[in-house]
Amino acid sequence: MITKSVKRLPVENGVSGWEALGKRSFPLRCLDGNVTADWLIIGAGFAGLSAARRLRELRPDDTIVILDASEIGKGASGRNSGFMIDVPHNLSSGEYSSGSVDDTRVEMAQNRSAIAFATQIAADYGMSRETFDPSGKINAAATERGMKLNADFGQSLRSAGENHTFLDASQMRDITGTDFYLGGIYTPGAVLIQPADYIRGLAAGLSRSVDIFERSPVTSLKRENGTWTAASPRGNVTAPKVILGVNGHINDFGHFNDRLMHFYGYASMTAPFPAQGLGREASGQDRWAILPADPMGATVRKITSNGHSRIALRTKWTYDTTLELTEQRLQKMAKVHRASLEKRFPALKDVPFEHCWAGRVCLSLNHVPAFGEIEEGLFSACCENGLGTVKSTLAGMLAAELATGNTSKHLEEFKSNPTPSRIPPEPFAWLGINAVIKWQELRAGREG
Repeated sequence: MITKSVKRLPVENGVSGWEALGKRSFPLRCLDGNVTADWLIIGAGFAGLSAARRLRELRPDDTIVILDASEIGKGASGRNSGFMIDVPHNLSSGEYSSGSVDDTRVEMAQNRSAIAFATQIAADYGMSRETFDPSGKINAAATERGMKLNADFGQSLRSAGENHTFLDASQMRDITGTDFYLGGIYTPGAVLIQPADYIRGLAAGLSRSVDIFERSPVTSLKRENGTWTAASPRGNVTAPKVILGVNGHINDFGHFNDRLMHFYGYASMTAPFPAQGLGREASGQDRWAILPADPMGATVRKITSNGHSRIALRTKWTYDTTLELTEQRLQKMAKVHRASLEKRFPALKDVPFEHCWAGRVCLSLNHVPAFGEIEEGLFSACCENGLGTVKSTLAGMLAAELATGNTSKHLEEFKSNPTPSRIPPEPFAWLGINAVIKWQELRAGREG
């Protein structure tokens, strides 16, 4: 018999603007009693729900149970910037398209497979353009160094035969309403999502044939006589096969210890302001999305609905081994966001932030997932390496294929990845990694 106690449970740091603006169309259910199923999925984010969707395709008659410690859309899946990106970037190195041309093509093909999977989900479950918008994205530069990074990025895209368009300062001003940006590079393959609404829409569609229990944290996982049992405060779920879609939280299940790096990204969202008049003059078109030319800079999105607009901005990173951040930390980051917003859009200086939050990100030193069958009948779809919407979607899909004995080109590619590299012991990891982050943020300068 193998029993693993789960050491820590997830914590929500601040209220995500996406979650606050989002809506849900299905009732919240908590596990109450003992349940037996063919499949248990732990985690109802991009990985877990994508695994359930793929299982439903591969094993339509099997029973599936999903357990989540929180509520759908409140965890990390509802705390990102809402980009489903096809063109890869590596936050560990602070670069875009940092590998060889062949490696980049493989990764783009994988990302596009995940995007195609999500596109079908959006169509099947009737998601609106506000929730799922295949409009592409812009890498924007605010410094000469940023322009050089974009030029290098463009060269990588040309080498890979990828469609892209360079934008000058005037074109950037027409889009964003600000003179802040010197130029940009547009790539058409990205999808912009309202992440909390996307994940809730996916869960709502699955809930017709899958049992989803929220506020039902797994406190221990036991295998006995070929069957796994997950204990929760008010019941148990027993199944022969389990898929873990818990991202970096997999360390708290006792796996991949000393091999995963845990970061927090910080974000703020403004209160609504009128879409017309000063709002349009100050911030341009109704909807646009910008990634920084330097990955350590600021990600900025403008959204508009019902005559009002908002700006969502994410910048600043910290490496942390803790799960709960202080309110003082969040407020400190909000002040940084305030300065970043006002230098871009000075006419919005009187528009307050309505939401400030942090989201947990998991990376490995060698930029590989924590994926595969880690014990008999126990499968991991974890470590998204900073591209959680696509990488976690893909990992969930492929974990379902692996667990059902199916195969695919992308699954074989995933299986060929090495194990995540070891990271230095604490406190050396904390000191070293945060020093690198600080240096990269200083180097990004005005891009942040």
